[in-house]
Amino acid sequence: MTDDLAPFPDDWERGLAIVAHPDDLEYGAASAVAAWTAAGKEIAYVLVTSGEAGIDGLDPVQAGPLREGEERASAAVVGVHRVEFLGHPDGTVTGGLALRRDLARAIRQHRPEVLITSNFDLAWPDGGLNMADHRHVGLAVLDAARDAGNRWVFTDLLEEGLEPWNGARRIAVNASPRPTHAVDVTDTVDLGIASLRAHAAYLAGLGDGADDPTAFLRESAEGAGARFGGRPAVTFELLHW
Repeated sequence: MTDDLAPFPDDWERGLAIVAHPDDLEYGAASAVAAWTAAGKEIAYVLVTSGEAGIDGLDPVQAGPLREGEERASAAVVGVHRVEFLGHPDGTVTGGLALRRDLARAIRQHRPEVLITSNFDLAWPDGGLNMADHRHVGLAVLDAARDAGNRWVFTDLLEEGLEPWNGARRIAVNASPRPTHAVDVTDTVDLGIASLRAHAAYLAGLGDGADDPTAFLRESAEGAGARFGGRPAVTFELLHW
């Protein structure tokens, strides 16, 4: 056993999780979120899309509101009660200034000390190809962290009454192929599982028999624990600017 993952820093109070879709946080990070909220930290979620293109058998007009409801219920399971949706089109999210502006706005509004997002590499740690929405959103989070602190970038945000915020200098990337830190989820992995189960319509719509997330999340936490003293864990690549 190699203990090469450092404990995630604890010297912060407010975090903002920004991901592309409902369910992105629940495939692992939610167990860590539950540990953080149990410790008294304040976490909010910002979803770039409503996941409306995520259920093959359901028209996006119906799927979007359904998935928003599932995400709010899912977040509540792990102690998160501020959940926002930015309304970008699911499946065709584009990187660029519009997305960066929306994320900089959210960062100035929430004023977090830590940003949480998901893997934006070309592939997942197991080699599977990552999708465009994840890549565009993750990279935009990195850029928006700086944008939020520069009053001369997106000056229209000043007109909205949103002053610059330079406090989000740590960015935690879940499911990165280069993890550096981990959160002990011994006491919260069951909450993470319940959080993913709250996406019942989405899981059923996958049609691959993967509607019970218990085995996946437990195996993932145990696998990470092999690098974290044997304790079930969720991993992050911790970036700074």
